[in-house]
Formats: sequence, C-alpha cells, structure tokens
Amino acid sequence: MSRLIIVGVVTQQQYPVLWPVPTRWADNDHYGHVNNVTYYSYFDTAVNAWLMRATSTDIRELPALGVVAQTSCQYLGSISFPDQLQVGLRISRLGRSSITYDLAIFRENGESLELAATGVFVHVYVDAGTRKPVEIPEIIRTAAAELVVQ
Repeated sequence: MSRLIIVGVVTQQQYPVLWPVPTRWADNDHYGHVNNVTYYSYFDTAVNAWLMRATSTDIRELPALGVVAQTSCQYLGSISFPDQLQVGLRISRLGRSSITYDLAIFRENGESLELAATGVFVHVYVDAGTRKPVEIPEIIRTAAAELVVQ
C-alpha cells in the first residue's frame, strides 16, 4: 500500500508541474468549505488534464486506459469557493503497468501558495476492451518520465 508521509515542509518547488484548478460554487458543503470528496476530483482533473496536455492526445482514445486503483488524501488546511488552487504533480513510481502520482493541493493566497492537502493517486493501465492490465502506453510513459522524482 502506498502512503504519502509528510516529512518536513512541503512546498510547490517539490512538484515539477503545478496545474491550476479553480474551486466551484457547488464544491462547498453545508459547513462552508470544500467537501472532502471534491479533493479527489481535483486530483483526477489535474492528472488527466496534464496527461492530455503533455501527450498532445486525447487519452480516452488510447487502446490502454489509466484506471484509478488507489487514492488517498491527507487534509492539512481548509479551502472554500472562490479559492484558486494549484495541484502539484510528481511521480514517485513509474512501473510496467502503473503510475503512482504524489499530489499536493495549494491554495493561492496573494503572492504565495498555502498547502491544503497531499495525496496519492495510482493509475493502472488496462486494455480498453478487456480491462486486463497492460503496459503503460509509450506516449504516456514518455510524458510521465519527466515527473519522476526520488
């Protein structure tokens, strides 16, 4: 089981990509902050939007699809509409058929970014027809390799 453990200070400089994701009116819950499940939507949006931009292709049309096999989130600060967010992306593991993304959600606060959450998001690549695991498509692997950190 993958788990992101925070040691020391997490900063935006530790993430090769920061993907902008705005909050939406509907993201807030009855308590006046973004509901916990919405953080997973931000992760999903940032990863897949980045993949489409980095590969210059519609990843939904590839013969292999990245399906989510695991996610986790550690909540560190509150966010609320109309906050503007930056989702930090990096890859901690690039396997044969899976990619493990380490993610961070930062809230824009004037000239700085405040850490609101960290998470793990695992894509396992499967054949689009059979849903059996397959190797990561080369176009995805090439893009993902640029985000691998130790």
